[in-house]
Amino acid sequence: MDLIRIILSVLIPPLGVFLQVGIGLQFWLNILLTILGYIPGVIHAIWVITTR
Repeated sequence: MDLIRIILSVLIPPLGVFLQVGIGLQFWLNILLTILGYIPGVIHAIWVITTR
């Protein structure tokens, strides 16, 4: 299941974080990072998925 989340995180970073932790601080942080730059959003999303 983590592989699917990682693939979705590369395509749409907030979606991968949402599937892992739901709507919370990490989700909103990821949306902010994705707006500021796509790559920081992807890195954060993969980090959230692999550490939880």
